[in-house]
Amino acid sequence: MAVNPFKPTAGANPPQLVGRDALIDEFLESIEDGPGAPGRLTIFSGPRGIGKTVMLNAVADQVQANHQWVVIHETATPGFLDRITRTAGQQLDPKRRRLTGVTLPSYLGGGGLSFAPTPEPARSGFRETASLLLDQCEAGQTGLLITLDEVRTSTELAQLAADIQHLIREDREIAIAFAGIPSAVNELLNDQLTTFLRRADRKDLDDVPLADVAQALQATITDNGRTIDPDALSTAATATGGYPFMIQLVGYHIWRKSTGDHITARAVAAGVQQARTRLGSLVHAAALRELSEVDRTFLLAMAQDEGPARIADIARRMGKDTRYAQVYRGRLIAAGMITPAGYGKVQFAIPYLRDYLIEHAAHQEMSGRGEPT
Repeated sequence: MAVNPFKPTAGANPPQLVGRDALIDEFLESIEDGPGAPGRLTIFSGPRGIGKTVMLNAVADQVQANHQWVVIHETATPGFLDRITRTAGQQLDPKRRRLTGVTLPSYLGGGGLSFAPTPEPARSGFRETASLLLDQCEAGQTGLLITLDEVRTSTELAQLAADIQHLIREDREIAIAFAGIPSAVNELLNDQLTTFLRRADRKDLDDVPLADVAQALQATITDNGRTIDPDALSTAATATGGYPFMIQLVGYHIWRKSTGDHITARAVAAGVQQARTRLGSLVHAAALRELSEVDRTFLLAMAQDEGPARIADIARRMGKDTRYAQVYRGRLIAAGMITPAGYGKVQFAIPYLRDYLIEHAAHQEMSGRGEPT
């Protein structure tokens, strides 16, 4: 049996990265443009499953392949700054020595050159260790890229931002790419301790056009020894909603449901249903757990409409006025759960979230009691 080529695991690199070529090229151009290029400080933002971690992996792979830069990957969990510092120190050549002074040669009464070992990186802060690593990189005409996933406001991130700001001022060959959900990114950019990051080139990731999805699904399937009916391919692509994580889920399950080298409409129908179930448990449930009770009530009221919902209707169903509902509209947009859909309207940002809410309505109404609103 052929190995399933699709990768529906958080952060895993898909067999084909769909619809992101322009963003990757733009990041690479910033590396080529040298210190001071705006793209060297980039934030990728979007809801869960939109491909933020994959984007970090993709730009890092291209920077390594095309420019041979040193890359350090981290996630913004407690202690990340120490981990970055330690990893940077491990990249230093242990044989490097630091020139500490110059004296006259012995025949003129001096003692020659004076060297000292490079300081132990573990005893240095990030800025000092990064400077030493950048000396080494720049001597070899390369640089340092740091990727930081799941960013949120913290004292560590404020310190990293301050250190990166100093290194950029010094025209060092450094770049950093962040990734986070919209609400966390907004909070970070509004924090007075990280105002420097407001200069970052923010990229809000969108869904992928369905034509590109169909092309990627077909290429992955045929490259791995199978075929698929045109109508079945169209059904599979449409079922993804252009949502990157759903592309991998649908691909993975239609591959599993096929019994031979040809993927039929029946296999697609079964695979899509399985993918929708998995999307609910992996994405919808996790996203809803982080919301307040009133946030979920807003979404349940919104789910009563099949298409875009009017804020006035949502407010009426909640038993509140429109101004009250607008507060939660803003919160849910920031959280990446909904998006504007024209004047006074909103729609769900994640495919099948409406269906999940309706199917689990009783549970959602009873969960989260006592949470702050």
